[in-house]
Amino acid sequence: MTPEHQPPTGTSATDTHDPLFGPPPGCPAGALGPGGLHRLYGAGAEDLDDLYERLREQYGPVAPVLLHDDVPMWVVLGHAENLQVVRSPSQYTRDSRIWAPLLDGRVKQDHPLMPHIAWQPICSHAEGDEHLRLRNAVTSAMATIDHRSVRRHIGGHTQHLANSFCERGRADLVAQFAEHLPMAVLCEILGMPEEYNDRMVQAARDALKGTETAIQSHAYVMDALNRLTLRRRARPEDDFTSHLVMHEAKLSDDEVREHLRLVLFAAYEATANLLANALRMVLTEPGFRARLNGGQMTVPEAIEQSLWDEPPFSTVFGYFAKQDTELGGQRIAKGDGILFAPAPGNIDPRVRPDLAASMQGNRSHLAFGGGPHECPGQDIGRAIADVGVDALLTRLPDVQLACAEDDLRWRSSIASRHLVSLPVRFEPKPQQD
Repeated sequence: MTPEHQPPTGTSATDTHDPLFGPPPGCPAGALGPGGLHRLYGAGAEDLDDLYERLREQYGPVAPVLLHDDVPMWVVLGHAENLQVVRSPSQYTRDSRIWAPLLDGRVKQDHPLMPHIAWQPICSHAEGDEHLRLRNAVTSAMATIDHRSVRRHIGGHTQHLANSFCERGRADLVAQFAEHLPMAVLCEILGMPEEYNDRMVQAARDALKGTETAIQSHAYVMDALNRLTLRRRARPEDDFTSHLVMHEAKLSDDEVREHLRLVLFAAYEATANLLANALRMVLTEPGFRARLNGGQMTVPEAIEQSLWDEPPFSTVFGYFAKQDTELGGQRIAKGDGILFAPAPGNIDPRVRPDLAASMQGNRSHLAFGGGPHECPGQDIGRAIADVGVDALLTRLPDVQLACAEDDLRWRSSIASRHLVSLPVRFEPKPQQD
């Protein structure tokens, strides 16, 4: 069953209140959705951070919610409960083919969230021996990456991007920096530096946004990955794609291409968000920048603080219960869907009673997941953010926000929050080699 059939009963599996038949008296959920359950979309869900805190107050660390078309799901708000989900492969799977609303026809193939939820033959959805085969190929290829060389590429691309706007004394650090640097570096790592250009960046952004031209943009990226796969199959070199092709797991061309897509899109999206969020924190929080300038905090430590406060992915679709179980005091039925949720999990008051307190030196955030499906490329993402932010601040030490902080705008979805732009000003600087 799903939360719609067997809704949770507060924070206790033995509580007698059943929200399917209406919320407690005075609860604002009454006008929202079937059974008084909160929707994570539409009117009333514009501020998901606020909604998550209201859900935490009402239900505790695990809450019932409704996705598009009022499809029921559980969202995990607690830090410990999120870790329990990702670290318990015997209880929870990434394979959506057991999801009850999909099996009973309530979720159709054209559901807006199917691109996130639909099962795919890739390591992040696989289990058992197949997961080990695919995951080992990816992690082995990752292990061949020369991190010293990557850091040089990051520094070089940062200087190149800064040269494109340094003489003007103003820039948008989202559109002109954060959305470009990860793609430039990832194209180098994958072995297709010639594919990096404005069109590739625009295509990736468009495909991730799900606009009217997303299908064409996705095809543009996949064409590049297909060309790369065929080239490296014919003539391997010393790059990620070649090592993936040559791995003893003997991935097919389709498997290679799909894992290149997974690495490119996931790493690009996460790192672009991380860069933008870290730069925003430096520019808008005086204490943050003062600690950096005074040597009390390093850029890598600042990046970790950003991963706590604004993880690149707010939630991850999805995990699915393989059996009847209990999570955070709630009864979870076999086939129920579960949202792994780093954003609310990272501010669980049981872990962070004082959100203003620094998390310096603490890497136990949920930004990169955990368990068998923990992000294998997190060190690359950290390096792009660490080196990119440090090099940019060194190049533009007087950079300041060019608008009021309240004027910054976000584009939000259940999965993530994107800073739309980050306008800055600084004294014009000459180009550098």
